[in-house]
Amino acid sequence: GVDAPYIPAALGLVGLIGVAVGAIFRHRGARCPAVAAVGSGLLFLISAGWYLAATLRGKFAVWADILTTLGLNVDERLLDLGCGRGAVLLMAAKLLPDGRAIGVDLWRAVDQSGNARAVTVRNAALEGVADRVEIVTADMQTLPVPEATFDVVLSSLAIHNLPEAADRARALDAAARVLRPGEAMCIVDFHGTDAYARHLRDLGLIEVTNVPLGWRSWYGGPWAALKLVAARKPVGG
Repeated sequence: GVDAPYIPAALGLVGLIGVAVGAIFRHRGARCPAVAAVGSGLLFLISAGWYLAATLRGKFAVWADILTTLGLNVDERLLDLGCGRGAVLLMAAKLLPDGRAIGVDLWRAVDQSGNARAVTVRNAALEGVADRVEIVTADMQTLPVPEATFDVVLSSLAIHNLPEAADRARALDAAARVLRPGEAMCIVDFHGTDAYARHLRDLGLIEVTNVPLGWRSWYGGPWAALKLVAARKPVGG
């Protein structure tokens, strides 16, 4: 699925309009306005293409690196907040042959094209991990699971969709609550990561980092680059 599909559609439309306007100016002999319009249009089209490359390929590459770095044990229990169609959830499930990967979402198509529980269930079957995946319809702010249930908590491009800062803080509270002491949390998002990192530190999590994920994760350009917030729940925390 395409994350926030209206964004590349809008970028592409503006780009095409710019090129068309440039062609009109050129036909009328207005060379400088034609060059400016075509140049602007091409920039928007490049941005749309880069966005699509990031959402369809780049995020998979950066998450593969993250999951490798985590060094998952084969029998761990993992939670993916805002799992969508299962891009990250199913990649992780393949690394947990004796474990369990649980995905939570409210299935808003505006957040990801084709976002629906049935689609994620089908994708799990197609990837051969249905036996170790559980798909739950729930709000990430009020997770219906006991405290200290999971060895790993992940979230990819989901927490920023919550409209208010207090909502995002509650989602982080819930993630920290269900994480077992000594275990890791990884959150990837466009913006708000500075606030995520501060809040996790306020909650008492340790080893909190907030790092950019590089050009592969530029959603249209460097102004919409993904960052990774990683943290660990202290033993006794």
